[in-house]
Parts: sequence; structure tokens; C-alpha cells
Amino acid sequence: MPYNWGPLFIVPTEVSQVYSGTILLREDLDRDLLTKQLAELNIKGPITRITNPWYYRKKGQSTWIKIGESEDQDTFFPVRWDTTALDNGEYEVMGFMHVFVRQESGQEISIARQNAVDVTVKN
Repeated sequence: MPYNWGPLFIVPTEVSQVYSGTILLREDLDRDLLTKQLAELNIKGPITRITNPWYYRKKGQSTWIKIGESEDQDTFFPVRWDTTALDNGEYEVMGFMHVFVRQESGQEISIARQNAVDVTVKN
């Protein structure tokens, strides 16, 4: 059974997903569900790091463009996205969270999940 441990998108504004200017993108994760997912996958060992790269693409396009990356769990993996150079329109924003685990053998293994949301850019 897959567990939706994250990434869980934190919407910059509660009212709307219309973005203008510089936006602070943030995501969180559910550590309890992550632990259950790792157990189900039989991945054992300490989590050594969690990183969350951010991407965007114009709606209907197939290629993602990287916005930035964060390992700052304390402030929900923040990355600033400057939309001022973009054409107005519909976009998708994706967080692609990676969790790295050091196994007893010393080998590092990683799992990843994505979360994409539709947004409108209106500068």
C-alpha cells in the first residue's frame, strides 16, 4: 500500500493560486507515513537527508524547468520563484521530494515522490 507521505504543497495564499512577482514555495511531509512507506519497502537505516527540488512548466508543455532546491526542513523546504519574466497564463509547479537512507551496508538508497499543482501567473 503506497503512503502519501509527501511532498505536501503549502499554498502561499489561502485565497487563490494566482501568482504575481516573487512567490515563496513551501512543502511539508508526514514523517509517520514516510516511516511506514520505508518499512513497507523494506528500507532500513537512518535518514541522512531530505531534499526538495522545485520545477515549473507552462501548461501543456512536457519539459520541466528547475526553479531551485531546498534541504531546509525547519521552514518547509522554501524556494523563491520569480514569475516576473514569465508570460501570463497557466503553469504547473512541481515539488519532487527525495529522501536518502543510509543502510547497514553503508549503501545510500533514496526514494522520491512528486506533487504538482496548477497555478496561474498574472503579472
